[in-house]
Amino acid sequence: MKDLASQLAQVKTVAIAGHVRPDGDCVGSCLATYNYINTWFPQIQADIYLEPIPNIFKFLNHSDKICNSCDSNQVYDLCIVQDCGDTGRLGPAVKYFKTAGKTICVDHHVSNSSFADENYIVPEASSTSELVFELLEQERITKEIAECIYVGIVHDTGVFQYSSTSAKTMNAAGILMEKGINFSKIIDDTFYTKTFAQNQILGQALLKSRLYLNGTVIATALTLKEMEQFQVQPKHLEGIVSQLRVTKGVEAAVFLYENEDHTWKLSMRSNGKTDVAEIAVKHQGGGHVRAAGATMEGSAEEIIYIICKEIERQLHD
Repeated sequence: MKDLASQLAQVKTVAIAGHVRPDGDCVGSCLATYNYINTWFPQIQADIYLEPIPNIFKFLNHSDKICNSCDSNQVYDLCIVQDCGDTGRLGPAVKYFKTAGKTICVDHHVSNSSFADENYIVPEASSTSELVFELLEQERITKEIAECIYVGIVHDTGVFQYSSTSAKTMNAAGILMEKGINFSKIIDDTFYTKTFAQNQILGQALLKSRLYLNGTVIATALTLKEMEQFQVQPKHLEGIVSQLRVTKGVEAAVFLYENEDHTWKLSMRSNGKTDVAEIAVKHQGGGHVRAAGATMEGSAEEIIYIICKEIERQLHD
């Protein structure tokens, strides 16, 4: 797939969707695509379907146009799925994917199974937002579109610190900065600024953390009761696993939080020697070599034990 514009020829209706519990890259890439179509192809009816997004991203242009429910039974000419490794991660929006005349997937997850009619999958890319940048004509990237793409890149690179950050990533960021975005404010407001409750729950997670496998793995878990006590939701837990990862001497970080149905959301980060995507896929999850996740059943202790065994096997292979 060379560009997005050619895919929009003869198209009258487009649905845009991303993964459940949308993060910065998912929100940024989907809104960038929506703004691009809305600005340059006004004759096309475009609808964007995502679960409620974190408040920190609501400054992005047309975030108020996001549909949180999938009540409409419209059949679209085209469905563009972004930052999503499989249809199971699409949530209710999967119905638009299944009925669309044509489907496109833009993604950078190594676990992506190329499930759409047309796939632009680049696992080595820093983010799906970087791929969206490549699919758009640079002269058509407005300030509003640039803000969306920049947010996505910033969040999936941890502000350009992860190994997936390449010279192409930095070049794209530079071009986006030249569009007049307030890049330092975007980083401060969406990545570093935390509420008091978020700082408290981070402290709780760190206090409860334990070292495993001779200090090479760090893990912690938060229960529903604790999340209620600190008045936080899953979207407020962003960044906890990354803070665990930077612990000196640690090869992998494991973070769990309890879902409403008493399953556990698993997030893993690796410092290089462990392929956490391989572990996640075994448990019906997915992600990248250094950042992956899944949903698992059992007690937190049991899950941490299982994941540590998997990490240990990799470290000794």
